Amino acid sequence: MSGIDMTDIPKLLLADCWDDSIDPRGWWMSEKLDGVRAWWDGRRFLSRQGNVYQAPDWFTAGLPDVPLDGELWLDRRAFQRTVSIVRRQCGQGDRWREIKYVAFDAPGVGPFEERQRFLKDMLQERQARFAGVLCQTRCADAAALAAELARIESLGGEGLMLRQPGSRYEPGRSATLLKVKTSRDAEGRVVEHLAGRGRNAAWMGAVVVELPDGQTFSLGTGFSDAQRQDPPPIGSVVTYSYQELTDRGVPRFASFVRVRSDVDAGRPGD
Repeated sequence: MSGIDMTDIPKLLLADCWDDSIDPRGWWMSEKLDGVRAWWDGRRFLSRQGNVYQAPDWFTAGLPDVPLDGELWLDRRAFQRTVSIVRRQCGQGDRWREIKYVAFDAPGVGPFEERQRFLKDMLQERQARFAGVLCQTRCADAAALAAELARIESLGGEGLMLRQPGSRYEPGRSATLLKVKTSRDAEGRVVEHLAGRGRNAAWMGAVVVELPDGQTFSLGTGFSDAQRQDPPPIGSVVTYSYQELTDRGVPRFASFVRVRSDVDAGRPGD
């Protein structure tokens, strides 16, 4: 990736979390892809921080000159390989042939349903070989949502996304876009390594993670032996899962998931 001017950072729609107080009946439901979020500005792919993913010309052939929101995606459980491909400075490698750009929104068009029709018609007309549209289905009810979540997770998927019918594309966090997972997840910045005890005495025992509001907590579960010997660097952004927040807003029963190498250090996000 190469950097661009800070004024070109895309204004993305960000998801909130679904809970069972929200009736999903009639909402649009899709798989939550575990790929790399990528904004197509009509000429190039941009990361959430405004860096350029240097995709080969043959990969972007057929994409329109209007903005699209989507993910560079390889497969389920292949996030780190996806990152290793799309972050390469030389964008002409054949490894990009493993990647597909899965578009899920067209920010400059009208309500959600209109945007979906636009995506399908446009990509079909332009015959963009390495691009497709994320499948959206209507959710019948909460039971159907739970069944689909279980199916996707059994296949190795990360979870689901819900879009409110008729909703507009609005930059920032929005209750019109909800992520649905068995456990919640979030991100924070590693600020300290803590020594281990017992069998982990010679390795890292936990990392201290700083939350966006400045609070910190100790994250010590979910690491493999190899990760304890070579822990996430100070300043890196990590994803962790958790069940709930304490009264002071700290994750309870948090477990390490991965290092977010597609996110700039010190700038955690969704």
